[in-house]
Amino acid sequence: MSEIEQSPKKNGLNTVLMLLLLAGIGVMTYLWSSTRTELSESNSQLETMSSMLSQYTGEISKDLSADLKNMLETYNALEKKAKDQGDLNEQQAAEIEEQRSQIKDLLDKVEKGKWTASELAKMRRENETLRSIMKGYVYQIDSLNTLNLKLTSDLDQTRTELTTTTTERDNFKQEAEESKARVKEGSKLQAYGFSSVALRSKLNNTTAETNKAKGTVQFKSSFTIGANPIATKGMKPVYLQITKPDGSIFQSRSSNILSTEQGNVAYSDKKDVDYTGEAVSMAIYYDLRGEEAQKGNYTVKIYCDGSLIGKDNFTLK
Repeated sequence: MSEIEQSPKKNGLNTVLMLLLLAGIGVMTYLWSSTRTELSESNSQLETMSSMLSQYTGEISKDLSADLKNMLETYNALEKKAKDQGDLNEQQAAEIEEQRSQIKDLLDKVEKGKWTASELAKMRRENETLRSIMKGYVYQIDSLNTLNLKLTSDLDQTRTELTTTTTERDNFKQEAEESKARVKEGSKLQAYGFSSVALRSKLNNTTAETNKAKGTVQFKSSFTIGANPIATKGMKPVYLQITKPDGSIFQSRSSNILSTEQGNVAYSDKKDVDYTGEAVSMAIYYDLRGEEAQKGNYTVKIYCDGSLIGKDNFTLK
């Protein structure tokens, strides 16, 4: 009797469990269908984006290939020039070969198959690194830019214009230098009207001219510096150089050295003059300071502004 009463209750519980199971299966089916739809839409968008990007990656690949080939030609030209000049050492040759090998490897990658945009972007960065290294070799080996290197496009016209400009510049520079040389030569001073003599002491503490070595205490050289309107004006040191008969030079100080167009020369003494562009007469004395004069021929030279502007001579018995 009790078993018959419990049967309807058990059947009702089974029915509830079945309904819950069916509801769960329905929810899972809906969620799976929705997710599948979203995945399908995402794949479709990815395919569209990939199709659009392929149009650009193809152009990037062509540009990379052309640029890498230009770099190989540049390295070949640089290596040839360095060898012709004898400037290529073993280390440089090895470094250039290593760079050329890296460029070839990258070129092989670019020309093989299709690449994604991210992969090509990476290769472009590698290309820029290789190009920067190559420019360093260009500046080192071809600093004068004499090779027709493919660092930029269409260099022929630019090089022709540069050659013309360089020629014009060189001609102008030569003319300017020649003109400067003429002005420099024309601005040199000239000394004339020389009177170079030896002086002896008199009893009244004065001096008189003499042609004898014995008793000579001073030398005197008088002259006139000619007018020159294009010469520089102002205070100028004028240098006297007296050469003895034995070839040595009188010097009031051992440091009396003058820089001239012919090199450094020793001088005896100097005197400053205020040159205004007009002719000016002057005299420079040299005191023997107890040194005995030699018999024979003496040479006198006058220097100013680093140039020899006049000379004279006299003889003592």
